[in-house]
Amino acid sequence: MIRFLASVALHLLANAAGLLIASLVLPGFHIEVLGFVVSVLLFTAVEVLLGPFVLKMAVQYAPALRGGIALVTTFLGLLVTTWLTDGLRIEGITTWVLAPLIVWLCVLLAAILLPMVLFKNVLAEARDRRA
Repeated sequence: MIRFLASVALHLLANAAGLLIASLVLPGFHIEVLGFVVSVLLFTAVEVLLGPFVLKMAVQYAPALRGGIALVTTFLGLLVTTWLTDGLRIEGITTWVLAPLIVWLCVLLAAILLPMVLFKNVLAEARDRRA
């Protein structure tokens, strides 16, 4: 259970960073300050819930898409979030193409770097206990 909660916390932080960076880089990507938290929560929930479904569909109907599952899930998360909240607005085809790529890349980097930073003390204590 702790591992699941840590994973959700990392997803939330990574998605928040990805959405913020996309809003800074892309002129057609707008996040409202008050709706940011709701957008991050909804976007993360959609990704976590749709990820296994998209994986199952890709394996069953299009095995070649397995590598792009995270991008598809990110796109769907952005789409649903823009539909259901006022906190996130994406304008223009170029922004719709680049936003999932930028958010996905930020999430990928955060998934690699955040555990090293956030859980550094926990990992060090675990190593000390083993020694």
